Amino acid sequence: MALFGKKNNDMNIASELNVSVKNEGKEYTFLLEGRLDTLTAPSFEEKINEVVEDAEKLIFDFSNLQYISSAGLRVLLGALKLMEEKGELIVRNPSQPVREVFVLTGFSRLFIIE
Repeated sequence: MALFGKKNNDMNIASELNVSVKNEGKEYTFLLEGRLDTLTAPSFEEKINEVVEDAEKLIFDFSNLQYISSAGLRVLLGALKLMEEKGELIVRNPSQPVREVFVLTGFSRLFIIE
C-alpha cells in the first residue's frame, strides 16, 4: 500500500527507449522515443559514442521523448562537451515535459533548442 492509502500505478512504468539515427555526411540526427532514464541512458550514450568521432553536428529530436532523468541529462552534457570544439549540438522539438526539465535545471541555457 502506498502513502495515504492510494495505490501508486507509476511504479509500473517500464523504461524503454527507441533510438534511430539518420546520417547525412557529418551530421547525425538521433530520434528518441520513450524514456531517457537510468536504465536507458547507457545504451543511448553508446550510440552517441559510435558516431561522435566523425560528427560535426549532432541533432537530438525529442518530439517523442516522454521523460528525461538526471542520467539522461548527464549523457547530453557529456555529448555537449565532446562537441564543443568540433561542431554543434542541437536539441530539436522537445516535448512539453522534457522542455520543463530543461528550464528547471538550467539546461535550456546550455543547449541550442529549436
